[in-house]
Amino acid sequence: MSDPGLIERLYTRALLAIGRGRITAVTDGGAVQTMQVRLGVDELRDNTPRLIEYGLSSVPPIGSDVVLLFVGGDRSMGVVVASGNQGARPKGLAGGEVCLYDDLGQSVHLTRNGIVVKGAGLPITIEDTPSLTIKASAKVRIEAPLLEVTGDIIDQVGGGGRSMASMRAIYNEHTHNGVQPGGASTAIPNQQE
Repeated sequence: MSDPGLIERLYTRALLAIGRGRITAVTDGGAVQTMQVRLGVDELRDNTPRLIEYGLSSVPPIGSDVVLLFVGGDRSMGVVVASGNQGARPKGLAGGEVCLYDDLGQSVHLTRNGIVVKGAGLPITIEDTPSLTIKASAKVRIEAPLLEVTGDIIDQVGGGGRSMASMRAIYNEHTHNGVQPGGASTAIPNQQE
């Protein structure tokens, strides 16, 4: 009752269970992202679903490498389970480092020495939040030729600080006693900032 071709059929199914190919098209508008993948000269799979980790989403560039699993070795039942792009992948990361990146050079790199965010010459926007808190144990440094703020700036918020606008008003209207002509110093201002 043994089937002489059974082992060969099982072996063939096992060989067909995993495939490697390149993306030729991506559709990202539905509930599940689907891809067209070329697995070889004669094998093109269309509308192949891609499993993506929850909380992350991406559309790999055309030509990116993919790995597919085929349920039971059935090539009509494929799913993309991994993707990569050799040209865009950051290189030289140290053990334990993580980098979220794209093909334009934008990245969030969790290095062994801290987090580095690169905008690749494009703007970075944080939006749709009622407040933003930055906690630093030593200082916050901004290196820019211009700092623009659309609202007021308040210093020493927890200790009865003043806004920049109120300090500017005091400065613009302040007077001094003991003003003498020449190079002498004046007394301290009558209004304290």
